[in-house]
Amino acid sequence: MEHMTLERIARACGGICHGSEEQRRQSVEGVVIDSRQVEPGFLFIPIKGARVDGHEFIPAVFSQGARAVLSEHALIDPAGPYILVRSTEQALKQIARYYRESLDIRVVGITGSVGKTSTKEMIASVLSQKYRVLKTEGNYNNEIGLSLTILRIRKEHQVAVLEMGISEFGEMDRLAAMAQPDICVITNIGLCHLENLHTRDGILQAKTESFAHLAPGGIAVLNGDDDKLCDKRQANGRPTVFYGIGREAKEARQEDGTNKRLAEKQVYAADVEPLGLSGTRVTIHADGEKFSVEVPLAGEHNIYNALAATAVGRQMGLSMEEIRRGISQVRPIAGRDNVLEKDGITVIDDCYNANPVSMMAALDVLAKASGRSIAVLGDMGELGEQERELHAAVGRHFAGKGINALFCMGPLSAELAREVRACSPGTEIMEAETKEDLIAALMDYKKKGDTILVKASHFMGFTDIVKELVK
Repeated sequence: MEHMTLERIARACGGICHGSEEQRRQSVEGVVIDSRQVEPGFLFIPIKGARVDGHEFIPAVFSQGARAVLSEHALIDPAGPYILVRSTEQALKQIARYYRESLDIRVVGITGSVGKTSTKEMIASVLSQKYRVLKTEGNYNNEIGLSLTILRIRKEHQVAVLEMGISEFGEMDRLAAMAQPDICVITNIGLCHLENLHTRDGILQAKTESFAHLAPGGIAVLNGDDDKLCDKRQANGRPTVFYGIGREAKEARQEDGTNKRLAEKQVYAADVEPLGLSGTRVTIHADGEKFSVEVPLAGEHNIYNALAATAVGRQMGLSMEEIRRGISQVRPIAGRDNVLEKDGITVIDDCYNANPVSMMAALDVLAKASGRSIAVLGDMGELGEQERELHAAVGRHFAGKGINALFCMGPLSAELAREVRACSPGTEIMEAETKEDLIAALMDYKKKGDTILVKASHFMGFTDIVKELVK
């Protein structure tokens, strides 16, 4: 965090600064909401959680060297200065927006139903070939996480690559108002967060709230093979850039049974050659130039991530060679397309989260594996009234892939297993009541040469299964 004095911070969030004149002119070195992360010179912002109120740790953070704290109530004889605010959570967001407005930095904002994190990693890898890049870490893609990420920007950073995740209407508007992206990337419009957004059209409406906050001269980079995005030829009055597989405009079957003509892509892939679990070789075209590259992550969805990174890279002035190098250097992260090897068994760790589109894509990857293939699947959350049918749809998709065995757990996954049993009677199926039962059965069943996919929504805790397989 640069040049943010306590005075400026109080002004940004409409708070009242309590401290001496000298203290009010002091700058803070960083901002945290976790008292364990406080370092000398930091501002601590206590957040009220469901179980813990961060205000309880105010005395401790001053002893750790905190420069100041925010507080929702007056402090009696505090060990340092504080800023009194009505809501610490709202103040955090206000400070982040104020700070972003003070920065001379290019921002790439990434959203979409599937692939946000993988696309963020790909774009950051590409842009780091030319620029000093700050990117969203972990799952810091909600309003609090985005605020903290923005406040991590320092003078040495030239580009910030920010992931923006939502689950309700209006949330993207608030996120994009903070991020003020120069480039807005939307990966796709799939089936997720249906509890609040209800339909794909609702998801589209919510995701495209970001367009209103594009910086002057900004641009949107969109998946031209997505039937909901392909006709969005302008974003806040600016032309959009489309990417996809194959240059020509194709037709897609819509939910109402009609066909819709997709966009002609400015950035596109050709000569696609799958390389199993090691990735895909592909030729990428942009601006009349092309390059061949091995995308080191398996699955067609990672081709789209590479295309999005190419489109952003071209907008940011990178050469095709710089883009090629950035794509080839990207590496998987835990829980997302992460291929692990242990004692002759290959584990595809994709258990950070799941929705129907990402689950089907993961099964497509598993189906390309050599040897025996095993899917370990759990429930997918936030699918609203369609949750049972959407799990059944994944089961029907599974049945056509030739996967040898299904291990699953959860009441909704029972719908998935029922469809697999009906459509693919040769598949071995094990349904477990508990995670412990599932792990025990899987450990007894697995053998050298197997490829095992582990995937479920985060609340299922399937990281425990991955840990057991690779320990």
